Amino acid sequence: MTIAHDEAVIDSAAVDAIFAQARTANSFTGEVTEEQAQAIYELTKFGPTAFNSQPMRVTYVRSAEARATLVDALSRGNQAKTASAPLVAILSYDTDWAGKWDEFLPGYNAPKAMYDADPALAAATGNNNAHLQAGYFILAVRSLGFAAGPMTGADFNAIDAAFFPAGDQKSFLVVNIGQPGEEAWGEAKPKFSYDEAVRTV
Repeated sequence: MTIAHDEAVIDSAAVDAIFAQARTANSFTGEVTEEQAQAIYELTKFGPTAFNSQPMRVTYVRSAEARATLVDALSRGNQAKTASAPLVAILSYDTDWAGKWDEFLPGYNAPKAMYDADPALAAATGNNNAHLQAGYFILAVRSLGFAAGPMTGADFNAIDAAFFPAGDQKSFLVVNIGQPGEEAWGEAKPKFSYDEAVRTV
């Protein structure tokens, strides 16, 4: 047991499943139902984002044709595990997230002008907050008893051209989802200690 377990308000098994014992899987088995795929998003959406903007979008890849297209855009080391994963998600951000201001923050749209005037700021904010949501997405996957395999080894320009040709989304992460398969875990990698990574000022 660690201080994290001692201080947590959820039980130790949940701490282990979501954080302490969870690892990135490299092989997958089982299945992920449509209801479970929906539940992953339903948990993810509660994570905080700037102005409640929620710019991340999820594209679940199930069909053989779409899966083959995605696999072709991945680095060689990521192809086999993605081809066999029960479910794969492409995470992207909505390039026009600020255009939906009245939907995610009705009654307070004064800050929108700042993003309308600065497309680079809007893109950076959408990208940054979508990455924040990606962390919640992985925790949601784990909380439902699945393993997650997030990957950045991909040609995201090719993914965007194939899956988002209108330019309305920019992809940044591919996540394999399922039960861990044979030899799913490589050697455990070291994590920085509190003293190495944290300071108080």
